[in-house]
Order: sequence, then C-alpha cells, then structure tokens
Amino acid sequence: MAVGEFLVPAGMSWWALSLYTLLFLVLCWLMSSLWTYYRLLSLNTPPGPTPLPIIGNFAFMLLPEWLLSVLDLGLEIDRSRMVPAGGKRGAAFRYPHIILTNMAKTYGNVYSLYIGNQLLVILNDFDTVKDAMVNHSEVFSDRPSVPMVNIITKRKGIVFAKYGPIWRQQRRFSHTTLRHFGLGKLSLEPKIIEEFKYVKEELLKFGREPFSPFQIINNAVSNVICSISFGKRFNYEDEEFKTMLRLMSRGLEICLNSEAVMSNICSWLYYLPFGPFKELRQTVIDITAFLKKIIEEHKTTLDPGNPRDFIDMYLLHVEEQKAQKDSSFDTEYLFYIIGDLFIAGTDTTTNTLLWSLLYMCLHTDIQTNLMPHREALGD
Repeated sequence: MAVGEFLVPAGMSWWALSLYTLLFLVLCWLMSSLWTYYRLLSLNTPPGPTPLPIIGNFAFMLLPEWLLSVLDLGLEIDRSRMVPAGGKRGAAFRYPHIILTNMAKTYGNVYSLYIGNQLLVILNDFDTVKDAMVNHSEVFSDRPSVPMVNIITKRKGIVFAKYGPIWRQQRRFSHTTLRHFGLGKLSLEPKIIEEFKYVKEELLKFGREPFSPFQIINNAVSNVICSISFGKRFNYEDEEFKTMLRLMSRGLEICLNSEAVMSNICSWLYYLPFGPFKELRQTVIDITAFLKKIIEEHKTTLDPGNPRDFIDMYLLHVEEQKAQKDSSFDTEYLFYIIGDLFIAGTDTTTNTLLWSLLYMCLHTDIQTNLMPHREALGD
C-alpha cells in the first residue's frame, strides 16, 4: 500500500485536500484579522475614520476620488483642494499630504488612521508636534515599525533602528566618530570647498542653457559623505559611483510607489516575483553588494595606527569590543550604519540644497543680499 493512501481520506484527491487546507488557513487568517480588528476598535485612541478589517483606512487611498466619495467611509476631503494646479485627477494616494491636512478639519489636529492593522496617530500642527517632541521626547524617540522598512533594514543602523540601549551605543559612537572627522565642525569646510570646485566646473559646462542641477548637487553631497565614510571621493564620471547614486534614487522612488507601499499592509507582497517589488529587491541587493565591497576593501587595507575614515574607526572598535558580551558592534551593523549615512544623508542634504537654489531663483532679491557675503569670502 502506498504511503499516500494513509494520508488522504478515501475518495478524496490530493487537489481537493490541498484546496480544503488552503480554505481552512484562509478562514483562520480572516478570523484572526477580525479578532485583531475588534480589539483595535476597543482601544482608547484619538478620533478618526472607521477602519475596515484587514485593510484599515489607507487601502482606500488607491480608489478614484469619485468612488471614495460614493463609499463615504470617513475619508471625505475638500474636493476643491484635492488636486493642485496642473495636477492629474485620479486615485487619492497621489496627494496624501492634502488628504491628511484636510482630515484634520474633521477629526482635529490629533487623529488616528490604520494601515492594515497598524495604528497611526497623526499630529497635524506645529504646537502639537512641538509638545510631543519636546515635552514627551522619550515617548516619541522610537521609529515607527514599518513592515517594508523592517524587511530591508532589519531595524539595524541609526535611522530605522529600535530605540533602546543598542541604538544609544551605536549613535554615541557614530556621533563621536563623525565629529572626529569634521562633521558639524569647521574642519569639514575644506572638504566641502574642495568638492565645490568640481560643482563649479560642472555648472559652467552648461553656460546659459537651462539644466537640472539635481545630479551635480547629488554627486557633490555624496562625495562629501564618501570622504568621511569611505576616506575617498569618486569622479563624477565613475560608472560604479553613477550606478550607486542611480540605484539610491530609484530605491527611494520605489519605496514611495503606491503599489510598493501596499506591502506595509501585507508584508508578503514584498517577495512577489514581479512589478516594483522585484525591482526593489534587486536594488537592495545591488546597493548591498556595493557597500559590502567597500567594507571588505577596508578590512584588507586597515592600518590600526592610522584610521582613515568612519569604516576604519568602526572596524577597530569592533575588535576592541569583542570581549564584551553585550556589545552590539559587528560588521553587519556597520553595513547598515554606512547605508544610513550614504543614502539618508545624501537624499536629505541634496533636497535641502535644491530647495535653497529654487528659492533663490524665485527670489532674486535674496541673491542680491548674498552677493556681499560671496565677495567677502572670495572665490
């Protein structure tokens, strides 16, 4: 008698058994989700639109405006402000900042939303945010647990790590080491001035022709961070450098993609073998390979008596901490911290500088006011 005959009831095929098993698992999942849903409704949370089981509130952001208003699920917004001038009408997710701002008119400056079963509390004005961050800083010190981010970062590093003793250890070391290499001090100024020479060369190539300064500014900011983290700068035409910056920009773009954001409701979507999920996974793999290659190069060229950059200092600290059982310092954590410095640092600083350039272009009087400072500093 075959082994399978003991496992499958008489008269039932393997396909039927598999189908019944799948239906049973789906039923268990639905029951669990419903239990979680009703438990969430019983919590003492700020007011907000009523969430639906499993999908919460934010899944409705994917619906067209007309259907959103027809369903009347508590997400009704000011339609006159829904689409900015020149914007396209369509799914609500295109303008989440407008939706969140308008919802405050209905629910107040502190209200609740759900992404799946994940509770979000929205603070919507300056005084509320200031009160939370200043008067309740310890409570608000942690980072939100975002499924897609958790999968990519494993909640390690500095930016997305869980607040606690390990985070404080890593942040203290990182802050001290970055200060040692000039961050926040005048000693970083020569690196910035040196990099600006290359920026100037690139800008002059365009003459009076219109162009986007994004890539030039992005290159420069990345190179200043590279000089601290990696101990070197890259030529703007270096293919590896260009590929890395392109991957960074594309990765951040995908993370804000409405389809990719859905993985925060159903985390298993991240592993789908198609669409933005597949591209994001490959982007993460490529960025990982680039950063780990640099770390390995530092391991082979490390001179304990002459640390060149952040990576060298971290590797030396890993050796010093080996005897400490509670030490969180290892090369894996180093990888995530370098990723934070390189990716988060580049994107935020680049955008700050680009907005500054835009405002100076729009307000020429500001340029005029800055001219005396430029002349005083010289070229």
